[in-house]
Amino acid sequence: MPMQIGLEDLIGMLVSRVEEIGLSSENQKNKFNVMFRVLYKKGLFNEADVIESLKEENKILLELGLIKEMPDEKTIKASAENIMLWIKGDTKEIQSSLEELQKKLQEAAAKQNAPKIDVAPAGVLNELDRLGAGNKKLII
Repeated sequence: MPMQIGLEDLIGMLVSRVEEIGLSSENQKNKFNVMFRVLYKKGLFNEADVIESLKEENKILLELGLIKEMPDEKTIKASAENIMLWIKGDTKEIQSSLEELQKKLQEAAAKQNAPKIDVAPAGVLNELDRLGAGNKKLII
C-alpha cells in the first residue's frame, strides 16, 4: 500500500536533514581545528608544510579537472596564512582580516550600484538619427 506524504511534510523533512548535515559538518570542522592546533603546538608542522600541502591539493584538483588552473604563489601563500591564523587562534588578526574583507565587499557592492551607461547598437542610433533629422538633434 503506497504511503502518501504532503509537500509541506516533505519540505520539513528535507530542511531537517539539511540542518542535521550542517551541524555534523560544524562538529567535524571543530574536531579538525582542535586536532590541528594540538599538532601545531607540538611542532609537527609549520606554515611551509601548509603551503606545500596546498600546492599538492591544488595539483590533485587540477589533474582531476576540478579546477582549471593552478592558483598563483601569492594566492597559495595567502591561503596558508589564513589557515595558520585559524590554527594559531590569532583572533585579533582574524578579526582584522574579516573587517578588511567586509570593506572590500562593500566597495565591490558600491561599484556594482554605480550608474551604468547603456550603449545602443549602431542600427538603433541610425534609426533615431533618421527620425530626428528634422530637429537637428545629435544623439550620443
